[in-house]
Amino acid sequence: MEARTETVTVADGSFDLHLWLPASGGGPAVLLVQEIFGVGPYIRRVAEDLAALGYVVGAPDLFWRIEPHWEAEHTEAGTMASMEVASRLDFTHAVSDAAMALAHLRALPESTGRSGALGFCLGGSIAYVLAASVEMDALLSFYGSGVPDAVGLMEKISCPALLVFGGSDPYIPRDQVAKVEKAAAGRPNVEMYVAEEAGHAFHNHEAPQFHHPEAARTAWAHATAFLRSHLPLT
Repeated sequence: MEARTETVTVADGSFDLHLWLPASGGGPAVLLVQEIFGVGPYIRRVAEDLAALGYVVGAPDLFWRIEPHWEAEHTEAGTMASMEVASRLDFTHAVSDAAMALAHLRALPESTGRSGALGFCLGGSIAYVLAASVEMDALLSFYGSGVPDAVGLMEKISCPALLVFGGSDPYIPRDQVAKVEKAAAGRPNVEMYVAEEAGHAFHNHEAPQFHHPEAARTAWAHATAFLRSHLPLT
């Protein structure tokens, strides 16, 4: 597996796009959108897992305007510091940067041109909003806290979408998840997956305070099956 970092240039500067390439040398592109902890060990591990499946993976540094190269430990102190950094993020800029990163990924010689986006937590909200304005082949949003208040955008998402939530998430209460379920009902391109026993960030194996191993394994198997179906390698 090859990894490298490229630069994406936008109107007011430039930022890093961390890349992971599959052993085959190429494949469909997956934009991996960071959580509040930055492009750290957890996001890198997810990227490696996706590249091992055969995808070209790119994770942009979306905090570049406020805290370039931000990485925080999955501790109470790291969580508090990351929440403070995330509170200073301009969400509109982040979505625009994600769109530029996705365009860069698609244009890589290693990319087949087909593409999708996968985001966790903050990144789940960014990927969801991105899919409402940019054409892509698949969207996977894990516990995006901004999704319940943006269900009106769902009608603008034309690609297959998998929206994952924890049913016991203190940050996204179950009634808010139900709001998303109601909006998704009857939409053939939108699939809901709710791990009722799990809380927020339950897939994050770097964060013992959040990780739910059983729910994580089951949800990830579902997510990778979704990717293979809607973003096939051949």
